[in-house]
Amino acid sequence: MPQGYHHLDRDQRCQIYTLKERGDSLTAIAQVLEVHRSSVFRELRRNKGRRGYRYKQADEKAQARRDMACQEKKKMTLPIIALIEEKLRLQWSPVQISGWLKKSGYKQAVSHETIYQHIWQDKRDGGSLYKELRHHGKKYNKRSKGTAGRGCISNRIDIKERPLIVEKKSRLGDWELDTIVGASQSGAIVSMVERTSKLTKLAKVSRKNAEATEAALVENLTPVREFVHTLTADNGKEFSNHQSIGYALGADFYFATPYHSWERGLNEHTNGLVRQYFPKSQRFDLVSDEDLKKVEVLLNNRPRKILNFSTPQEVFTQLSKRAAASRLFESSS
Repeated sequence: MPQGYHHLDRDQRCQIYTLKERGDSLTAIAQVLEVHRSSVFRELRRNKGRRGYRYKQADEKAQARRDMACQEKKKMTLPIIALIEEKLRLQWSPVQISGWLKKSGYKQAVSHETIYQHIWQDKRDGGSLYKELRHHGKKYNKRSKGTAGRGCISNRIDIKERPLIVEKKSRLGDWELDTIVGASQSGAIVSMVERTSKLTKLAKVSRKNAEATEAALVENLTPVREFVHTLTADNGKEFSNHQSIGYALGADFYFATPYHSWERGLNEHTNGLVRQYFPKSQRFDLVSDEDLKKVEVLLNNRPRKILNFSTPQEVFTQLSKRAAASRLFESSS
C-alpha cells in the first residue's frame, strides 16, 4: 500500500520523467514507483523548470533545498539560539533579528524563516516564544485588502456553481468536508461525509493547516477515488490547497457561502455525532488513530432513519456495486 509523501531519489525522478514523457497519468506513475499519488504531484509542481520537468534539474533543485536547510540547522547553535530568544523577549521580530545578526557580522546569522520555524517548534513543545510576536504568530490582514477575512481563498469556486445533481443526492461521490478542533488547539479531525450514503471518514491531523488537511483528504479519499466527484467545504484556510486536492482526486472543489453552515448541513450534523465521542473538552493529541477508527466504524454501522434504517456502510457498498455493474454493462454493450 503506498505510503504518504516522502523524499524521492534521483532514480525515481528519472522514472517520473520517462513515464511522464510516455504519457502515463500521475496515478499510473505513482503505482510504478510505489508511492502516494500526491508525492508525484508535489514533485512535478516543485521541481519543474521553464522547459518543464527534467529529472537532472529536479534532483539539483531538491538537493539545493536540502543543503540550504541543513546549513540553516547547523547555524542554530546553543549560543545563537540563546541570543535569538533574548531578542524575541525584547519583542524584536524575526526579520529584525535576522537583519541585525547579518549587520553585526555574526557568522551564524540565520534567516527569518529559520527563526520562525524555531518559534513554531517551541510552541509545539509547549513553549511561549510565539507570544512575543506582535500578533502572537497570527497572520495580519488589513481589512482593506481583498484577502481579508473568510471566503477569500485564492481561486475558490462558489457553491452556486456546483452542478444541480449534487442537490438531488441521486449519485454516489459528492462529499462535504470540515475540520473539528480539539481543546486548546490540540490538533484537529478532518471529517468527510458522502451526501447520498452518509458514509463518514475521519482523519486526525496534528495541526489545522492546509498541508496537513490536504494530505489527510488525499490519503483517505484515494481508495474510493472513483466515487469522488465533488468536494464542498467551508471557507477555512485549511482548505486553501483545494486545487491540489481536486487535482489529486480528480474532483471539482466548491466552497459554501461564508457563515452559511446550512449549505453543508450533513457535515454539521455528522460533526455533532463525532462530538458525542470527543466532546469540546477533549484534547485530540490524546486521541489515538485506533480510537478515531473505532468511532468511524460505529458511525458507518449505525442505522439511519433517512436511509430507511440501513447503515451508511450498507448503502455505500450497495450503490458502489450497482455503479460498477452499470459500467461493466456499458463497456460490454
